[in-house]
Amino acid sequence: CFPPGFQVAPETKAVMKWLRSIPFVLSASLHGGELVVTYPYDYSRHPMEEKMFSPTPDEKMFKMLAKAYADAHPVISDRSELRCGGNFVKRGGIINGAEWYSFTGGMADFNYLHTNCFEVTVEVGCEKFPLEEELFTIWHENRDALLNYMEMVHRGIKGIVSDKFGNPIKNARISVRGIQHDVTTGN
Repeated sequence: CFPPGFQVAPETKAVMKWLRSIPFVLSASLHGGELVVTYPYDYSRHPMEEKMFSPTPDEKMFKMLAKAYADAHPVISDRSELRCGGNFVKRGGIINGAEWYSFTGGMADFNYLHTNCFEVTVEVGCEKFPLEEELFTIWHENRDALLNYMEMVHRGIKGIVSDKFGNPIKNARISVRGIQHDVTTGN
């Protein structure tokens, strides 16, 4: 996930350890500076090429998760191309991260590759550093979208893997035919 020589900050290492210790399945990273929902991979398979579509084996699921957020957001779902984030209207307010711009070391890619957690990145507004008086509006624009996104936790694989005595099995590998990305059971 990280190129040779890449330095990982201590707080990032702590989050990585935390993510591996608790079986999260869904998360979102909130950013500012645009109005769009991106999904993995954020790092292009061909790092020398910018804006290159780089899908995961779970492309359909990631698109569904991103759309769940975007469709419930009053501004992202607005079809006007003249508004903030309007250049993503034709894409439904979502984009594959690497297709927008490729970068290494993102949490969404880490979560997908090293945990069972599916993460999208939500660019909550075009202001990178909004003023305090804008935060209330930004919260209300994103509240229902966040709730709609959280409800997506009930999609996909869920259940208990147990032995013949009903005891849960730790670290059981679960494969889905046609998707080259396994998940494992929690502790």
